[in-house]
Amino acid sequence: MPLTDLPSPARIAAAHAGVRAAVRETPLLESPVLAAEVGAARLFVKAEGLQRTGSFKLRGALWRLMQLDAAARGRGVVAFSSGNFAQGLAAAGQALGVPVTIVMPVDAPEAKRRATEALGAEVVLSHHGDAPREVVAAARARDLAAERGLTLLHPFDDADVVAGQGTTALEALAQMAAAGAVPDVVASPVGGGGLLGGVALAVRAAHPAAALWAVEPEGHDGMGRSLRAGARVAAPGGPTLCDALQAPMPGVVTLAACQAAGVQGVAVGDGPVLHAMARAFEEWRLVLEPSGAVALAAVLAGQVPVAGRVVLVIASGANIAVARFADCLARAGQAQG
Repeated sequence: MPLTDLPSPARIAAAHAGVRAAVRETPLLESPVLAAEVGAARLFVKAEGLQRTGSFKLRGALWRLMQLDAAARGRGVVAFSSGNFAQGLAAAGQALGVPVTIVMPVDAPEAKRRATEALGAEVVLSHHGDAPREVVAAARARDLAAERGLTLLHPFDDADVVAGQGTTALEALAQMAAAGAVPDVVASPVGGGGLLGGVALAVRAAHPAAALWAVEPEGHDGMGRSLRAGARVAAPGGPTLCDALQAPMPGVVTLAACQAAGVQGVAVGDGPVLHAMARAFEEWRLVLEPSGAVALAAVLAGQVPVAGRVVLVIASGANIAVARFADCLARAGQAQG
């Protein structure tokens, strides 16, 4: 896509001004202990799991709905999501009075479905069999949009969504500046790339020398593969704990944003993810879902070069059931033992 179609720094700043009254300013956590473990000068984690609805997704969803005219808001919107964008969009719709319908894969976490319904959204389950679940859910969402006259929203491949997610970076950079720090390295989880697309554009504009890393689960590293290929390619898929990061490939907008910002890609396995979840809980009593922990996992596993550098890690989400979180910590303990 033409670079002129990507969100500019001014557009991301406008999104920040637009949503800041409705979103929570999430904490920026620092750990000298983890910095010493990986040899970094300083290490910060942006705890977006403490955002309303448990992830960064509210930011982009809210800004996207704010761009609709009154007629479109009245008719309502439909989107597909395995859970985190669903909750963010449901909360945004509730705040703005916009009816929301979500198509969710039948095997998405039940806790995320219940939370989405509790926020007033209608959830329609899609049954995908052996087909990629996001592909099937997206097709069902398109059908519902046509049948009901709803505005079809994409959870990540949308310039306004990317601009809204970029507010995460603007907030983190301001918090780092207050702590007397400037990022040399920024690592973010990637599913379809909406978060990293916005973060990368915002950071690159403010700090041109920073190294930017896309972190994905092994087998679901469509962004990294696409960046290396210079075009959108699908990842092979496979089992992963990271249920929120299974987009078959990055979006057109999100890949272009990451290419423009000079992002590099890396993939991590379940073992490092479990370790990162445990270390975040030990260090800050911070709960992370597996998908929210992948960037920290890559840094702690030495897959992102951080020696002597100031590091910003985006911890994107905390939507995980208590029993599953306890099981993940137990598995991490067994691996260490």
